[in-house]
Amino acid sequence: MLPIGLQLYSVRNEMEKDFEGTLKKVAEMGYEGVEFAGLFDKSASEIKALLEKYSLTPVSAHVPLAEMLEDMDKVIATYSEIGCKFIAIPYVDEKYRPGTPDYPETLEKIKALGKKASEAGLTLLYHNHDFEFVKIDGVYGLDVMYSTVPAEYLQTELDTCWVNVGGEEPAPYILKYSGRTPVIHLKDFVMKGKDKPKKLYELIGIEDDTEAASEEDFSFKPVGHGVQDIPAIIAAGEKSGAKWFIVEQDQPDKGNTELSAVKMSIDYLRSL
Repeated sequence: MLPIGLQLYSVRNEMEKDFEGTLKKVAEMGYEGVEFAGLFDKSASEIKALLEKYSLTPVSAHVPLAEMLEDMDKVIATYSEIGCKFIAIPYVDEKYRPGTPDYPETLEKIKALGKKASEAGLTLLYHNHDFEFVKIDGVYGLDVMYSTVPAEYLQTELDTCWVNVGGEEPAPYILKYSGRTPVIHLKDFVMKGKDKPKKLYELIGIEDDTEAASEEDFSFKPVGHGVQDIPAIIAAGEKSGAKWFIVEQDQPDKGNTELSAVKMSIDYLRSL
């Protein structure tokens, strides 16, 4: 199997309490690399030293689009020093999403960021949710993005949970982007019925003013403990030319802590 990393957003509260101790536990579980979602006021040099201490590879980092647009040189310098090879756009606000008047301009901005990253020896990724699966002239907004921004400036970081919630089977969708899928998010879930619950993004820490989803409607699960066909996703990832699988669980499910949930994920994956 390809190497497996952990998106540290999955253990963000533990990272806040004990940065080094959490990295140590992640390494002891068997994760080979990490993907950042914030640096918890640590310097790049501090983080690099800790990763070396615990033999963790700095795979990539989720960096808000606004932060990249404000000072891409600083973003590149910071994560290059840590040793990341990839920088990912993790999420975009509503005004920048497919189907909005600003979407074409957003794609041009992403292209410019990707070009700058490429010139610095880094690769820009885009981490999708399900809102990119709205159609523009019959084509998914996510596909419009990847057909508009050249592969040399933007690669995929397909989040397999959100691909599924968006209405597509993850494994075939991964294969659709063979050669452009260096990092793939393994994420599992359960969902009541076929209709997406309202206020779904409240579950990932993003507030809105619609009716809240309950855990009975939708719940993130450790990898291998939800509805996803993980063996098929893994096979597709390997066939597509992926370099890393990254486990992410936005919130621990009932009965789990952040750490116990991500341990269940790596234990399942190592059992395959």
